[in-house]
Order: sequence, then structure tokens, then C-alpha cells
Amino acid sequence: MKTIQFLFVLLFSVAFMNLNAQIDINSKVKNQTNNKANSKVDQEIDKGLNAVQSGVKNLFKKKKTTEKPAEEQVQETVKENPNEVKPVVDSKPSLQAYSKFDFIPGEKVIFFEDFSPDAVGDFPAHWNTNGSGEVMTTNLFPGKWLKISDVNTSIWGDKPLVLPENYTIEFDVIPQSDERSGLGYYFRLLKSDKPNDYEPEADPGKSGFSVKFDYYVYFNSYFSYERNKVQGTREGATQLANQKYHISVWAQKERIRVYQNEVKVFDLPKALDNKVQYNKLVFEKGLPMISNIRIAVGAPDMRSKLITEGKLVSYGIYFDVNKDVVKPESNGTLKGIADVLNENPDVHIKIVGYTDSDGADGANLDLSIRRGASVKNELVKNFGIDASRLESDGLGKTMPIAANDTPANKALNRRVEFLKL
Repeated sequence: MKTIQFLFVLLFSVAFMNLNAQIDINSKVKNQTNNKANSKVDQEIDKGLNAVQSGVKNLFKKKKTTEKPAEEQVQETVKENPNEVKPVVDSKPSLQAYSKFDFIPGEKVIFFEDFSPDAVGDFPAHWNTNGSGEVMTTNLFPGKWLKISDVNTSIWGDKPLVLPENYTIEFDVIPQSDERSGLGYYFRLLKSDKPNDYEPEADPGKSGFSVKFDYYVYFNSYFSYERNKVQGTREGATQLANQKYHISVWAQKERIRVYQNEVKVFDLPKALDNKVQYNKLVFEKGLPMISNIRIAVGAPDMRSKLITEGKLVSYGIYFDVNKDVVKPESNGTLKGIADVLNENPDVHIKIVGYTDSDGADGANLDLSIRRGASVKNELVKNFGIDASRLESDGLGKTMPIAANDTPANKALNRRVEFLKL
């Protein structure tokens, strides 16, 4: 009996131990499962918190970029699809800002000066002065600039000009204003008795035309004179220091128009004496910086050249150095070409860009291709020409029409051609 009782107690104890062990194991399994689940949740929460913290930190970090500057993009060769060249995106204002700008530069360049052959710090070789000046560069605007160094200084070319009845004069200017500037500078066009010598403003020679571009005041002014006769007016366009302006002058017999950027400052039907031949260009006073002086004659007959001759060479489409963005002062030329195309809806054309010889061959080729594409895009976007009527290309420095030995000849080689297909 005792033996049976002992066995029963033993079996009961073993069973109880097994039950406790099973309960303990199940509890441990459950706890470990919960712990794992909780750990996973904790990990996910930690990841989320880390992401938030990383995002917050990134708000205060400069974002790294692999995008190249526009200047480098311009010089990259188009490899992916040469049949669809897109110009580099630029933040400059659209050409539409100059929608009323009707200036069309002369066709034949007879004078060009950008001071590229002259050393920085020197007075340029092909100019005269009664005072002083020096060639300079700036950190904001490319190229070389001639700075007038004194408020009483005049500068003029060392050779007399030969100007016909119809011609255009253009130049870029960066006004400089301080206590010595006299609040403006003068642009003067003279028929001079002594074209190589200094002439005070009060001694204009046989005939002349003068515009004063004022700083910070409410008008520019002009004077047209023959020895004892002076007439003048004032208009509302001024200039600010350290800004670049493009000045365009369009002379047609007695009539002269003067533009400051997109603004037509003067349109004077009787300002010039058509009996005299003007031969001297003068800049004076006001301490301006001058560059890219261009004189050309003969308004291009776009209709005849494009439709009849099948080829139009244009110098009236402008780009900044190493850029492919069409500058707003090209509006007058582009409008003339668009008018011809609208009047002849069956005509298809090819637009070809060219450069001078400065720079690497590959960069020039690519730049010319992009410029051709930019002109096409402007004709489509801003003048409503059907893109299917236009092709574009570029040939870089190849096929020059003048030697690349002077600023004037280089200016002839920087051109856009329109070819009838």
C-alpha cells in the first residue's frame, strides 16, 4: 500500500513538474515573442525618429549639386541627339520684354572696337584723348572696357569715319557715378574740321549731334547744332551706376533714333544735316566704361536676300560671350525675318550659327549649334513660326568671311545665316 502511495505521489510530482515546465516554457516563448515584437517596433520607431532627425538636419545643410554652371554646359558637345539641340536654360528675361524694340542694325560692319588687343591698364592704341583713360575688366561683365578717367576727358578714334546717309552705331556702357562724374556722360557725332584733334563741346565744327545720358535724374537730353544754331529736348530715360546698358543709334538722312536698351529715347525727324558727312565719334565726361562699339551701314533687305537670293547673313542677333541665349536687342531683326516668313508661308529655312576663331574648336562648334537652336526657338516661341519650317545647325569657326585678325573682322565672322531650303 505504501508502495502504491509512493508511486502515486511520484507520478503526481512528475506530472506537476512537467506542467510547471510547460507553463514556464510557454511563458518564456510568449515573453520572447512579445520582446521580439516590441524590439522590432522599437527599431522601426528608432528608424522613423532617425529619419526625422536627418531631415531636420538637412534643412540646415547646403544641398550638394552636380549641376554644372551654364558656361560649362554651353561648351559641352551635344552627343545624345544632334537633331534636337536645346539651348542651355538661362534665367534672363524673355525676348518678349523688347516687343516694341524695332532697331535693325546695319548690314555691313565698317567699325568695331572691343579693346581685345589692348593690354589692361593701357590707353587703347587706336584712340585719342585730351586727358586719360585705361582699359579695364570687371567682375560682373565680360570683356574689356575703356574707362574715362577724368570728368573733363574726351576720347575719339584715331581715324576719321566715312559715314553715308544711313548707318547704325551701337555701344555698351557701364555708367560710373561719384562726386566727380557730373551726373552724366556725352555721346557726340560730329562733322569735324579737325577729326584727329580735341574739340571742346562749345566748338562743334561744322555740324554735330550730342546726347547727354544722365545719372539718377529725370531726363536725357540732345543738342543738334551747326556753328550758331542749337536745338534740343529732354526725355525721361536715365541710367544707374554699375549697370550695363546697350545704346543703339539709327541715322537715316536727317532722322535719328536713339535707344537705351528696349526704350526708344529719341525719334527726331530733323536732327541731322543731310548736307554734311559726319566723320567723328566722341565720348566724354561722366567717367563711363565703354565697349563693343559697332558702326554698320546699309539696312538689310531681308525679303530680297532670303526669298530671291536664298541666303541672309545677319549681324543683328546678339549673344553674350560664350552664351547661347538670344539677347533682347535682337528683337528688331527677328521680327523682320518672321515677317518675311509669314508673308511666304511655303518657305522653309535653315538657321546656321558661326563664331570667330577665339577659343577651342569643339567649344566653338557646340556653341554655334546651340545658338542656331536658340534662334529657332525664339522664332517659334515669340513670333509664331511653325517649327516644321525651321532647321538649325552650327559650324563654329569654319567658313570665315574675314580674317580673324582684328576686332572688326572677328565681328564679321560672328554671325547667323538664314538659308532658304
